[in-house]
Amino acid sequence: MTMPDIQPTVLVLTALPLEYAAIRAHVGEREERVHRDGTRVEIGRLPDTSWHVALAELGMGAERAGVLTTQLIDWLRPEAVLFVGVAGSLKDDIEIGDVVVGTQVYEIHGGKQTPEGFLVRPKALPGSHALEQAARSAVRDMPGVRAHFVPIATGDVVLADAESEIARFVRRNYNDAGAIEMEGSGALQAAHLSGQLNALVIRGISDRADAEKHTADASGSQQRAAEQAAAVTVAVLHKHRPRESSSDSEEEPQGVTYGGDHIDFRGGTFHGPVTGKAGERR
Repeated sequence: MTMPDIQPTVLVLTALPLEYAAIRAHVGEREERVHRDGTRVEIGRLPDTSWHVALAELGMGAERAGVLTTQLIDWLRPEAVLFVGVAGSLKDDIEIGDVVVGTQVYEIHGGKQTPEGFLVRPKALPGSHALEQAARSAVRDMPGVRAHFVPIATGDVVLADAESEIARFVRRNYNDAGAIEMEGSGALQAAHLSGQLNALVIRGISDRADAEKHTADASGSQQRAAEQAAAVTVAVLHKHRPRESSSDSEEEPQGVTYGGDHIDFRGGTFHGPVTGKAGERR
């Protein structure tokens, strides 16, 4: 089962309703489609770009995200996958309202329990270089956004205690991670296994992954963080061009000339054999 020809398509995934709503506000001409297994997407246009955007709200958890992302990739055949939403900060200098772009994503629960203790077996996948570069370019012209390009940790846990054992575990073994969330590794793994598909995780910081999480959430920080992440995502897609238009955007190399024994076919359409005649040599 495949979708109609709606290329070029980018798949934008979220876990929570407020994350979905923040992205949806940027997408026009939406139409809902339903996969045969029941997964729903809205497909619409991103104004002033060539992109069709397929939006999906998957719910929480990396395993769920991985399975459903694989299903949607097989169905929609997108050119890129973005997981967008909110996260908790793991660094003092990454503040509520900032945006974290995942240079790589760690799956933090892999390892081996031994009599000597838990031996970590790190699993990490890089974000797409092309999408990361588009994000770096985009945020330079977004004065209202404070962005960080650092690793992100994924774990099936809502971290609301900075002094907990899991918090110490993350700081000890994944000490360069700037944020923690619950779905990114599943989505990136699905994209990776689908043929090195461009994929990136973009997260707005809604709390500091500590005991004040509930207070931060009650203040509306999740809404603000989701909107910031959505704004960066849209800016990235204005920078990142679909494959079909890549040749249109390339300028003619400087200093290239056509002549001599070469026939210039640029702009021509031919239906049959073409015979060339050598010109006079000088």
